[in-house]
Amino acid sequence: MTTAKSSQGRGIVSLLVSVYAVLSLAAVGRSGYQIATKFDLAPLAYSLSAVAAVVYVVATIGLVMAGRPWAKRVAFAAVIFEGLGVLIVGTISVLLPELFPADTVWSDYGRGYLFIPLVLPFLGLWWLIRQPKPSSERVQ
Repeated sequence: MTTAKSSQGRGIVSLLVSVYAVLSLAAVGRSGYQIATKFDLAPLAYSLSAVAAVVYVVATIGLVMAGRPWAKRVAFAAVIFEGLGVLIVGTISVLLPELFPADTVWSDYGRGYLFIPLVLPFLGLWWLIRQPKPSSERVQ
C-alpha cells in the first residue's frame, strides 16, 4: 500500500470513528437524561435510546481496535445490530407513531440526528469489509 493510500485509509477510519464517538456521547447523554428525569413518559423510547447508546459505544471500541480479531467481530456485530435497529425502529416509528410518544435515536431513521444513524452502519460495514484479516486469522 502506498503512503498516500494508507494515510487516506487512516483518515477515513479516523472520521468514521470520530462520528461514532460523537454519536455515542450524544446518545449516552440524551438517554441518560431522559431515563433519569422522565422515564415514565416514554419507557420504550427511552430504553431504545439507551440500547442505541450502548451499541454506539461498543461499535466505536470495536472499530478503534478492529486490527484484533475479537474486536473486528464485535464491531461487525454492533454495526449490523445498529443497522437493523435503525431500520426496524425507524419503520415502526413511522408506521405506528403512537408507540413512540418521544423520539429515540433511531426514530424516523435518525431524523433527529440528521439521518446519520441511517447512513453510519452502512459506512461502518463498508469499512470493516475492506479491512484485511488480522494477522492471527490469515492462513500462513
